[in-house]
Amino acid sequence: MSVNVLPIIMAGGTGSRLWPLSREQNPKQFIQLGDANHSMLQATIERLEGLNTRTPRLICNESHRFIVAEQLRQMQIDDSDILLEPIGRNTAPAITLAALQAVNDNDDPILLVLAADHLIQEANKFTNCIESAIPFAVAGKLVTFGITPTHAETGYGYIEKGVSVGSEGHQVSRFIEKPNQILAKELVDSKNYLWNSGMFMFRASRYLQEIKKFRPDILDSCKKSLAGGSKDMYFTRLDESAFFDCPADSIDFAVMEKTEDAVVVEFNAGWSDIGSWSALWDVSDKDSSGNVIKGDVIASSSKNNYIHSDSRLIATLGIENLIIVETKDSILIAHKDHSQNVKAIVSHLKDHERTEHVNHREVYRPWGMYDSIDNGHRYQVKRITVKPGAKLSVQMHHHRAEHWIVVSGTAKVTNGEKTYLVTENQSTYIPIGQVHALENPGKIPLELIEIQSGAYLGEDDIVRLEDKYGRIKPTDPAK
Repeated sequence: MSVNVLPIIMAGGTGSRLWPLSREQNPKQFIQLGDANHSMLQATIERLEGLNTRTPRLICNESHRFIVAEQLRQMQIDDSDILLEPIGRNTAPAITLAALQAVNDNDDPILLVLAADHLIQEANKFTNCIESAIPFAVAGKLVTFGITPTHAETGYGYIEKGVSVGSEGHQVSRFIEKPNQILAKELVDSKNYLWNSGMFMFRASRYLQEIKKFRPDILDSCKKSLAGGSKDMYFTRLDESAFFDCPADSIDFAVMEKTEDAVVVEFNAGWSDIGSWSALWDVSDKDSSGNVIKGDVIASSSKNNYIHSDSRLIATLGIENLIIVETKDSILIAHKDHSQNVKAIVSHLKDHERTEHVNHREVYRPWGMYDSIDNGHRYQVKRITVKPGAKLSVQMHHHRAEHWIVVSGTAKVTNGEKTYLVTENQSTYIPIGQVHALENPGKIPLELIEIQSGAYLGEDDIVRLEDKYGRIKPTDPAK
C-alpha cells in the first residue's frame, strides 16, 4: 500500500545538559555526537532513507535557520521547507503548525514526527517499526512510540500499555510523568510500561480534529500565526505577535493524554535521547579501559571516563568516572554521577550575564564564520572566513571602528562612497559610523583579521541597511 508520509523533524531546543559542546546558538542537534561523522539532525534525515517518505519538513528556532539550511545543503537537500518559530512554545503548537501547513497545501499526509536530537543505532529496526505503525495512522489512530525500558530511569515519562491492537500495538492506558526512583523501579519491574520517546505518527487532519477538541486556543493562535506569516526563500516565517500569544503545551498534555484513539507501538532500535554526558558515554565506543576519547587526549591509568578535546592536549592520570570536555573557551570537569546537573552551570552563566552558554568562540554565519581570538578593554580581535561569493550585510556601528587585514584571498570592500579590492597583506580601516560591507568575489575562501576598537564591542551594535540573507532586524546579533 502506497501511503503519503511526510516527516516532521523537530529541531528546536537548547540541549543545555551537554554544555559546553551544546550552546544556545549551536545546540546538540546540530553537532556531531557519539561516533557519527555528521550532526544528529543529519543522522535523523539519513535514517529516513529506508522509508518511502517525502522530503522532510523541519521546525526550528528562527535564530538557527542558517545552521539548518547549511546542514541540508551539505546533504544536497534543496527542496525542504523550514518553519521558523520566533519563540519556543513546546511541541503541541509546533506540530499543529506542521499539520495546518500540510492541509493548507491541499494535502493530508500521514505525519511522522521525529526529534532531531535522538540517537537510533539500528536503522533497519527503526524502518520496520515505523512501517508497522502506518496502518494505525491510516485507520485514524494517533500513534506514539514507546521504548522498552532497560533500567529505572527517572528522566523519562512512561506509557502504560493497554489491550493489544493488532499484532504490533496497544491502546494507551495512561501516561505517567517523570517518576521518582522508587516508582520508576516499580514501573520497570511490572514490564507493562514503556518510556515515552517523543515520536509520533498520525494523519494531519486527524491530529487537527483532536487539537481542536482539546485545545482550540492553540489551534486558533497557530492559524493566525500562519495566516499572518510569509515565505522567505525556503523559510516559512510566522506572524510573531500571534505566535507570542499562543499557549505553550506539549503534545502529550494537549492531545495524547486526552484522546481516546492513542496507540503505542513498541520501539526497540537502540534509542537514546543523549540527555546527559553519562548517557553519551553509555552509547559511545570505548577503549580497553572503558574511556571514550575524542581529540588530542592521553589517558594514563584512567578508567571509564568521557574525555573530549577540541583545541588542545588533555592528559589524565589515575582518574575514573569523570566527564572532561574542553572547548576553546570553556572546560567542564564533572563526575558521571552528576552529569545530569550540568544545567545548573548553564543557569549560573545566565544569572551572571556571561555568554559562554550562548555561542562558541567560533560562530557560524550564512556567509562563513568568525573566531574571537582575543579581547580586552576597548578592543577585540577576530579571524573571519568568508565563503566564495558570500557577502556580509551592508551595515554601520555607533560605537566601534574596524581594521581589516587580508590574510588570504581577495576582499571587495564598500567603505562609505568607495568600493575597492583588498588583497593579501593589505589592510583597510572602517571609521565609527561609516556604512560598510565586505564580500568575497573570488573562488577561494577569504581569510582576514578584524581588529575592533571602541567604547562598546557587542554584537548588537550592528545597524543593517541591506542583507542578502533576510537578516533585516537591527537587533539580530550577527554580522
